[in-house]
Amino acid sequence: MLKVGITGGIGSGKTTVCRVFELLGIPVFYADAVAKEVMHSDAILRAEVLKAFGNESYFPDGNLNRKHISDIVFQDEEELEKLNALVHPAVFRAFDQWALVQKAPYLIKEAALLFESESYKMCDVSVLVKSEDRLRIARVSKRDAISEEQVLLRMSRQLTDEEKEKLADYILYNDEKCLLIPQILHLHQTFLGMS
Repeated sequence: MLKVGITGGIGSGKTTVCRVFELLGIPVFYADAVAKEVMHSDAILRAEVLKAFGNESYFPDGNLNRKHISDIVFQDEEELEKLNALVHPAVFRAFDQWALVQKAPYLIKEAALLFESESYKMCDVSVLVKSEDRLRIARVSKRDAISEEQVLLRMSRQLTDEEKEKLADYILYNDEKCLLIPQILHLHQTFLGMS
């Protein structure tokens, strides 16, 4: 089965793009959501997170202390790399298991760090969703109720669009200038032809 990776910088609209593919009947694996899930469900990963980031990493009720983890990893790139090195293998395993049971002409893996994690290598083709920085900052500031500085810090932790373009097979423009749906429908037909 054809595996399509979709990525884009924070606030680019990759989730919106994937929702449209879902409406077309294509199953989507949301890697970021699964990463949060495995932080709770994968006992090995939980133990590794506790060891790496301390007992404050989880609340007494077993839930992940997201603020504690975020405060550490978004201030220190080495700590972020450490966390990603723990989480990515668990997400890769979950994707492989999920892909085995899908019944569709093709499937999609949506991941903010598709290229950074090298999980694009698990896909046959990759799509980059691009949007102007000013739009991305406005979307994320509104969505997450955070400052422009906080958004810029998060953006700095990801590859630039220019770096991602070198690895992407296709680009979707979510810039409020080009109509997005026709671009998605064109890719859908392309992927149906490839599967």
